[in-house]
Amino acid sequence: MDASNKARDNASGDTDTTAETGGARPVLEAPDIARVLTRIAHEIVERAKGADDVVLLGIPTRGVFLARRLAGKLAEITGRTIPVGSLDITMYRDDLRLRPARALARTDIPGDGVDGRLVVLVDDVLFSGRTIRAALDALGDIGRPRAVQLAVLVDRGHRELPIRADYVGKNLPTSLRETVKVQLAEEDGRDTVLLGLQRPAAPGER
Repeated sequence: MDASNKARDNASGDTDTTAETGGARPVLEAPDIARVLTRIAHEIVERAKGADDVVLLGIPTRGVFLARRLAGKLAEITGRTIPVGSLDITMYRDDLRLRPARALARTDIPGDGVDGRLVVLVDDVLFSGRTIRAALDALGDIGRPRAVQLAVLVDRGHRELPIRADYVGKNLPTSLRETVKVQLAEEDGRDTVLLGLQRPAAPGER
């Protein structure tokens, strides 16, 4: 893999939640994240005309936590329990042969399934679109929703596939040299989104 492709892969939303960042600065703090999730929840209710048949599926890891938070906010708005689960995409990725083996995450589909429902996929960062393509493939093997929408906390641009989020917490224009690191209290002990520079490749990494 050449240096330019390595930079693109490492800067993507697929990996940058764990990437090292240099001089990272916060672009969203805990109150901001809470506020945008509330807004997204209201937008889902408006577009779904009440969210009666909405199912939220988070993409591990942090997408699952965001989906659970959205489910809580939707319950506050609608007064109903919103089904929420997780969708592991590991075996559907198109870069399995390019990356070290990774552990399978958990797929947890609510009891009523997804057939005929409005499924909202939830992820932390949208970049190339390849993670979402894999999620759509995984979802197709589980059932047949009536529609699929996408909610992301951050959209950093640089799409490689024709995929667009329906609900976006923050549009964050970035360069390929930058990383977007999402931290959530459930996994990291705090809520923040950090923007930093990609760690330079060490000798021999290229």
